[in-house]
Amino acid sequence: MNWKPFMATESIVVREVDDRDQRIQWDTNSPLHLDLSTRVGDWTIRHGIFRGGVSEGVEIVRLKNSRMHVDVLPTRGMSIWRIECDGIRFGWHSPVNGPVHPNHVPVSEPSGLGWLSGFDELVVRCGLESNGAPQHDANGKLEYPLHGHIANTPADSLSLEFDEASGRVELIAETIETRLFFKRFRMRSRIRVHADRTEVEILDDVTNELAMPRTMQMLYHINLGSPVLGENSRLVSTLDELAPKDAHAAEQIDRWDEFDGPTTGEAERVYFGRPRADETGYTHALLMSPKQKRGFAVSFKTSTLPAFVLWKNTAAETDGYVTGLEPATGFPNRRGFEEQQGRLVDIGAGETKSFRIKLRPLMDADLVEATRQKIQSLTDEGEPTEISKEPRSDWTDLNG
Repeated sequence: MNWKPFMATESIVVREVDDRDQRIQWDTNSPLHLDLSTRVGDWTIRHGIFRGGVSEGVEIVRLKNSRMHVDVLPTRGMSIWRIECDGIRFGWHSPVNGPVHPNHVPVSEPSGLGWLSGFDELVVRCGLESNGAPQHDANGKLEYPLHGHIANTPADSLSLEFDEASGRVELIAETIETRLFFKRFRMRSRIRVHADRTEVEILDDVTNELAMPRTMQMLYHINLGSPVLGENSRLVSTLDELAPKDAHAAEQIDRWDEFDGPTTGEAERVYFGRPRADETGYTHALLMSPKQKRGFAVSFKTSTLPAFVLWKNTAAETDGYVTGLEPATGFPNRRGFEEQQGRLVDIGAGETKSFRIKLRPLMDADLVEATRQKIQSLTDEGEPTEISKEPRSDWTDLNG
């Protein structure tokens, strides 16, 4: 690892909030063991390693201000494991008891579904060569696994930058997804937070380092369970178009933005959309809790993330009760289908593509309502969302 120089300070006691926290071994000698004072507030930065089971060796960096802490997993492609704000955790209760070290995730097993063995984060990237369903050749050999490789590729060159005047802190790392003769993508990731805010920004820049053009895909799987998700939770978003992924999702197209409570045996429902951007180039989605006292807002640049996916998995809590708000370059079908529809991203030799996401936990009813009104005003400014009752053949890989 390449570290930027900082002075380490004395250790602090980290509050243990579940058994997985107790398995973190914090490194008091790490260059990322820091207490920082800025003009607008203080920061506590901690760096550690998980010990025991499938989490053994997973690296974690905790960025903590007076109200919020953000747990980042460099070992898992700079995923955000969870955010905790004012004592409320934003994430979900996955049956996968992670975080899982990539060594224990069989991404390329024959079924193509091995990625699911490591899936429990709040934010996980899908890509970079492919981001959707598994694809097999005519002989049944796996060509592209579910959601690609980047989430199970450890990052390197970890460093921290901060600005004393603004209170801004950025955790920075590079993750390289490569295979001889086929690809070499370098993803430079910045997780940006401020001492006086509860907003988290993800700034990813992906460069094709080969001497020839390539194509890529990216999807941000942003996953939320209780307490913000529950019976009568609602999604507010700005979409120009919406369609169900399949016939099962079409059954509830009239209430696609409403959520049931945990239901044993319920199968996932998925909806595809084209988001509408505001004057800054961002679009917005808000998940409101059942009584609208809390929420979680996601904003993203549509210039490079022109698609939005809603994943509703309202199964029993023990089976993974969760919804995914997923900005993407296209829809998570087989890569070949997305190529046929012209939704792969062309990236020339040496070219860089930039992706921008903002995450905001909302901790009171007034803030939830103000955010809802802002999103609703953008919806009201344009034409009503065009909703298809049935799957669209240009959006859904019906033969996948």
